[in-house]
Amino acid sequence: MRLFIAIKFNEDVIDDLTGLQGKLRDCGAEGNFTRPENLHLTLAFIGEYGNPDDVLDVMETVPFTPIPLSFEGLQHFRDMYFLRTEHSPGLESYVRRLRRALSENGIPFDRKKFSPHITLIRKVSFRDGMPEKIPEHISVRETVAAAVSLMHSERGKRGMIYTEIGGIDDQM
Repeated sequence: MRLFIAIKFNEDVIDDLTGLQGKLRDCGAEGNFTRPENLHLTLAFIGEYGNPDDVLDVMETVPFTPIPLSFEGLQHFRDMYFLRTEHSPGLESYVRRLRRALSENGIPFDRKKFSPHITLIRKVSFRDGMPEKIPEHISVRETVAAAVSLMHSERGKRGMIYTEIGGIDDQM
């Protein structure tokens, strides 16, 4: 079972993110746009792991309080466009504690440096070459992450399907 731990967004933020994807389309972007129901912020990618209950048990040991999130700009990296989050000490602290707990409990995860972002397009290309002007004004409203979710990822006929297995919310 392919698993990851993520923050999911409310409908208002999803609307803003899909609006931003629309602006990229208007600039000639083509590729695999992340479907609205799949837009999220990954905290830890676990990958293939047989027992999601073990992961949920570990998640419950890490105190979580709501975390304010703001977004700061688009970034193009290799064949992807993503939206960066602003520096958030609360988010970074939570992710450090979460990953330490996963490690201490023998749950494998991708140990790449945490770089909080939301993937908007994969395998991106532009109809007429790279456009001169990519949207500079990012109008994605600030939000508060009120919960953390354990997600299952599987390949479907029309792309990836992400299903929430369980999660935690404010534990204070």
